[in-house]
Amino acid sequence: MTHIVLVIDDDEERARTAAEQVTDLDWDTDALDVTVLHVFTDNVEGATISQFGPAREARDVLEAAGVDVTLAETSGDPADKIVTYAADEDADVICLSGRKRSPAGKAVFGSVSQSVMLNSDRPVLFCPPE
Repeated sequence: MTHIVLVIDDDEERARTAAEQVTDLDWDTDALDVTVLHVFTDNVEGATISQFGPAREARDVLEAAGVDVTLAETSGDPADKIVTYAADEDADVICLSGRKRSPAGKAVFGSVSQSVMLNSDRPVLFCPPE
């Protein structure tokens, strides 16, 4: 069984694209388990992952391809939480999609994708945002 942690942010299009890219790879869907993970940083409304549009979008794409899907959430610093979650769940791969940012934008605002790639001991599959 291959366990993928598919990380999503608040963009439904990126969530759908990342899920589609996971299903486009040559996986045996009978031996594939995907956890769709979102890290809440500011959840004043108290939403849960099942109420979160991008999570539902990714889940629908994956389930339509015959993939077993679990929705998961956590809160805190996104990069740290993603790396920790994947390690705790013994994930085989972390899959995430990034935003287009200039080098200056990455330096000023940081890059969750870059931080996960540098700090995880697991393979990271980066899905282009388009």
